[in-house]
Amino acid sequence: MIMKLRNILQLVALTAVGFSITGCHKGLQKTTPLPGWAQKAPDDSDRLKPMDPGLRTAAPVSPDGLIPMGDRNLHDWKPSAEQPFKTDTVYFEFDKATIKSTETQKLDSIANRMKQNYRSKGLRIEGHCDERGTEEYNRSLGERRAGAIREYLVRAGVDYSLIDTISYGEDRPSVPGHNEAAWSKNRRGEFVLLDPPR
Repeated sequence: MIMKLRNILQLVALTAVGFSITGCHKGLQKTTPLPGWAQKAPDDSDRLKPMDPGLRTAAPVSPDGLIPMGDRNLHDWKPSAEQPFKTDTVYFEFDKATIKSTETQKLDSIANRMKQNYRSKGLRIEGHCDERGTEEYNRSLGERRAGAIREYLVRAGVDYSLIDTISYGEDRPSVPGHNEAAWSKNRRGEFVLLDPPR
């Protein structure tokens, strides 16, 4: 019995060593470049390398710590009287934060309209969930959904410093009910156009 256990532990240890030596060769794919960070390290690996500090300026960072916000604080911006994206709600699969292919046309349209008509305005992305799951989990899932939408819009050319995200988790259902018909409408991302402070 002890010999068998020792053999299993040796096999696990060898497997772990093998994985640590080979690593993941695929690397990062299609990530949003962050201002102030080079695309690749000089050795052409997938590691991101900070740019020369003289080439960038210090900037505050978004609440999630991921995207520099420039000198804008969108939390102080107010919803615009005009809300052109009210009908462009993006829906998600159960327990997923991945943009469905059926929803990309909406996001492409939002990106184009933001770039053409609303360059001086901000956009708040609200992440929502259905009622299943704990409050904490749904708040986190809502954040991931809003973040996925933001990532898509930034890749489509929308200024990252004009996008704000917030998660409401399960707190603001669009459709009341305790069945799939209601839940499918509550797993969503919504958009609020923002006016800068005067």
